[in-house]
Amino acid sequence: MSEVLYIKGSPRTGRSHSVAVADAFIDSYRQTHPDDNIKTIDIFKSDLPAFDLAAATAKYKIMHGQEHSEQDREIWAKVISVIEEFKSADKYVMAVPMWNFSIPYRLKQYIDIIVQPTYTFSVTEDGNYEGLVKDRPIFIAYARGGEYRVGSATEAFDLQKRYLELILGFIGFSDVRSVSIEPTLVAGAEVAKQRQAAAVEEAKQMAKVF
Repeated sequence: MSEVLYIKGSPRTGRSHSVAVADAFIDSYRQTHPDDNIKTIDIFKSDLPAFDLAAATAKYKIMHGQEHSEQDREIWAKVISVIEEFKSADKYVMAVPMWNFSIPYRLKQYIDIIVQPTYTFSVTEDGNYEGLVKDRPIFIAYARGGEYRVGSATEAFDLQKRYLELILGFIGFSDVRSVSIEPTLVAGAEVAKQRQAAAVEEAKQMAKVF
């Protein structure tokens, strides 16, 4: 039995193109993997710890073996709890809309919490980085208001997929599968509906062999 972590990165729920496709993936996956457990994290409803001055101070005190207070331990424990929940999964599914050419701020906060040395990546003796979250597949449903296809004039504006897959690769992911729904705005509602329907069908098929 596998543990699947479904990370919803959009606050729009019923109106989200990325969530609609990721939900379809999950529904199809359940049919072919009935014994697996699926846990959902709604990023915009989760009580994520702030990674502020207090958290950064606690991190460096504890990780460098310096004297620290009970408050430091409590603050850092909240961060570790999020990391451990993330690392407990065997497979991952994400719904990610594009915001200002990148990702939503709450998803970025989540990433800033989980990407920590000795927990999700390490530094080797020769100074290189090594990801510690290995041999686990991830499926990502991307949604974009415009079109950012490879080779197009707008490709350089895509800091959504490029960033997310870079940071996932940094912490060890090598099996990254995705579907993109685009455009969801610039070509009108009918085109968006058609593109979402096509992405849903593709996601359903991909889920069967996930």
